[in-house]
Amino acid sequence: MKNVFDIDVGMRRLSDGRVNPTYKTNQVILPLLLGFLLQIECMNELKYMLKGNEFRNVFRRGSRLPQIDTIRDTLKVIDLEKLKAILIHIFKNAIKNKVFRNGTIDGYMVATIDGSGLFGSYEKSCSKCLTKEDYHHHSSVIMFTVGDGPKRVVGLELPQAANKENENHEGEMNTAKRLITDVSKACPNLFDIIVYDALACHSKWINHLLDLGLDVVIRAKKNNSIKRVKRLANKLGPVAVSK
Repeated sequence: MKNVFDIDVGMRRLSDGRVNPTYKTNQVILPLLLGFLLQIECMNELKYMLKGNEFRNVFRRGSRLPQIDTIRDTLKVIDLEKLKAILIHIFKNAIKNKVFRNGTIDGYMVATIDGSGLFGSYEKSCSKCLTKEDYHHHSSVIMFTVGDGPKRVVGLELPQAANKENENHEGEMNTAKRLITDVSKACPNLFDIIVYDALACHSKWINHLLDLGLDVVIRAKKNNSIKRVKRLANKLGPVAVSK
């Protein structure tokens, strides 16, 4: 990771909005990265790993590690654009090292987009929270490769919360359109097919991807409207086609 993907360089460039912090941003993020590599299930698990000094063989003797409250406070105000830059850099290095020279499915480069909830609370909230009744939460839209080879996260976007200019929260669809546009600019002509679920089964999404030079696959399971269209089409007579 260090020699091929320059993770250490990217992490040194990270910053956040804390004032006079005891730990630099990269010092805070490193234990979290190790936790992800160990596939921790929750922040509480990382909390007990830090308290139990389970990373003592990874760091130099006498190194002070941030505790879980510091990590949480940092994540609240971290610069997401620099995190996205690390993702794109890792992905471009994977391309440079010919990780995807045979594509991911039958020679094609295929990626999928999906929305995912991150965390929420009925009590705590911030200015960027999405709110549904009394529940405040954050969610994301993520794009990653599917098929053969390693599953690489290509990019992510957070839906924008309601503000003075927009009365409603940004929907998953618009967030996905921003995401695919940014990825297409960073890695032009790389992906052949983008897969999305039935949420994208309409012309705005299809035309948006076609304008970017991408083919579209939409999975519409248990969709009654498609069944009605099929029944109606089967009842129609031959259609004349002018040449």
